[in-house]
Amino acid sequence: MGPTASGKSHLAFQIASQLPCEIMSVDSGCVYRDMDIGTAKPPEAERTKIPYHLIDIRNPKEPYSAADFCKDALKKISAIHKRNRIPLLVGGTMLYFRSLLFGLSQLPAANQTIRKKILKEAKQFGWEKLHDRLKSVDPKSATKIHPHDPQRLQRALEVFELTGKPLSELYEKNKQNKFPYQHLDIAIAPTDRKILHENIEKRFEKMLAQGFIEEVKKLYERGDLNPNLPSMRSVGYRQVWAYLDGKLSFDEMKTKAIAATRQLAKRQLTWLRNWPEKLNWFDSGNNDLIQDILALWRYGSRPQKL
Repeated sequence: MGPTASGKSHLAFQIASQLPCEIMSVDSGCVYRDMDIGTAKPPEAERTKIPYHLIDIRNPKEPYSAADFCKDALKKISAIHKRNRIPLLVGGTMLYFRSLLFGLSQLPAANQTIRKKILKEAKQFGWEKLHDRLKSVDPKSATKIHPHDPQRLQRALEVFELTGKPLSELYEKNKQNKFPYQHLDIAIAPTDRKILHENIEKRFEKMLAQGFIEEVKKLYERGDLNPNLPSMRSVGYRQVWAYLDGKLSFDEMKTKAIAATRQLAKRQLTWLRNWPEKLNWFDSGNNDLIQDILALWRYGSRPQKL
């Protein structure tokens, strides 16, 4: 686990090259087909050498939830174990990780009528006003959901309208059984936040050079997608869509995409700092990172430095 642009995918490939692993993506964007550059999917060259799972399994017009992920992940983990191999889960969608490991709340299904109503109100009043509303009905959830995180904000308000109860209360009351396997939780991140911010900016520039705008343009021109779909609300895609829509200039799109990615990284780090169980932190800039993680796996402790 770790914030975006911390090097998780490359590290996972290195680990899987030395242990009998199969890699499972824990990324809400990588599940979608035709969304490759903006989700930083592992290169095809790596995916032909190591088995990868839960990548390219959905059409971008189809929603994919944490419940869907848990169901799919448990099936894949069981199959990987039957092959006497190690499931290596890697990604930055912390809700997926937490739901899988610590239980998913039994929440009401999505209601399109209420979702459209909330989206209409957001367009009229802005997400900041809706976040203020969430503060009044569910202050616990409001402290965890950023005003610029419309997907989670919409869901929290939707659940309250459907049940009359705060989302935070339902999370506490309706836990499923915990993850049925032994697991080792590892997080990587740069020790200096400035390095992470630089990595985010460099990576977005690289995505643009690789043809990210052309990738989103193909999705934009399909005709069956819209900016309110979960896939198109992904960081980067949302800003490029607005650029193609004529709502942002090229420079504004870049600035907003990089800023939104930094906000995402901040939220990911907050999830990890509040992890319910022991979390093994590593500096992603450590030259001995792969050796230290393999030592933790094999011996249950980090090597002693002389």
